[in-house]
Amino acid sequence: MEVKFNPIDLKIIDPPYNSKLTDLVIDLDYLRKKPLKGTTNPSIFFQLKSIFHMLESIGSARIEGNRTTIADFIETKISNPKSKDEKIIEIQNGENALVYIDEYIEKQKGELNRIFLSNLHKKVVEGLTSPPEGEGSKHPGDYRKEKIHITGSSFLPPEYLQVPDYMEELLRFINKQDAPKYDLLKTAIAHHRFAWIHPFDNGNGRTVRLFTYAMLVKQGFNVNVGRIINPTAVFCNNRKDYYENLSKADTGRNDEILEWCEYVLNGLKVEIEKIDKLLDYDYLSNKILTPSIDFALDRKLITNNEVKILKVVCLYLFHK
Repeated sequence: MEVKFNPIDLKIIDPPYNSKLTDLVIDLDYLRKKPLKGTTNPSIFFQLKSIFHMLESIGSARIEGNRTTIADFIETKISNPKSKDEKIIEIQNGENALVYIDEYIEKQKGELNRIFLSNLHKKVVEGLTSPPEGEGSKHPGDYRKEKIHITGSSFLPPEYLQVPDYMEELLRFINKQDAPKYDLLKTAIAHHRFAWIHPFDNGNGRTVRLFTYAMLVKQGFNVNVGRIINPTAVFCNNRKDYYENLSKADTGRNDEILEWCEYVLNGLKVEIEKIDKLLDYDYLSNKILTPSIDFALDRKLITNNEVKILKVVCLYLFHK
């Protein structure tokens, strides 16, 4: 069967008033404004941001087939911080890109423009061999210069000559000052649109997930106002579901695009509610800290005396 290009209009679609998607928009807007309150020491809570960034980078790389484990990555960072292993570099690039996003939005307070996107893609593919041998790019930061096919997909991205115009339209869509109630719908629609355009020769998946993080931070879903966002968790918890929901929206039908939006927003709500649990010291201690210490003891990574010290530290320093 011949695969044909299916043009899709870029627009905001209003969900039905009594739909689950409308409820999600309302709930997430409340969570965006909800102040930080809890029994966990704030300094400890904010330190968790680096852990979430690490998980974000590992999760995004795993979607693309990088099987590096959390333990492997941490051990390599400690024992060989200048590792030439491209699987490790790919994850480090994700961490560096997250830092770049936070700094750009905090200091520049500018719109998410072509220059920002170019720099983001460069950071994603930096130091990586270009395809087919690696996960880098032949043209870091530049839009693709050739026609591409996605293996096993019934979807055909736009011709490369159309990419600049489609991307300019997407950036205008993102930066247009619409009513705040549309912020999250625009983020979900923009994520699909970016993947649909497939603007770069490689690294599109990693870049669009980082770009989604940037849109959310710009909208106020960040740690500095009480929200740690790990959007990759929405997508990498079930890679198959992610790609199935993404491909459904390729039809361009309003109901399929709204279904994609519901998938994204529901995942974000679940992740934010997980973060709220970290504000509860009892949850943090009983479900994360104590099991981690016991696990380390069981693996003979620490001694009994060190366990006692760590548990005292958790009690007096981590509690507010």
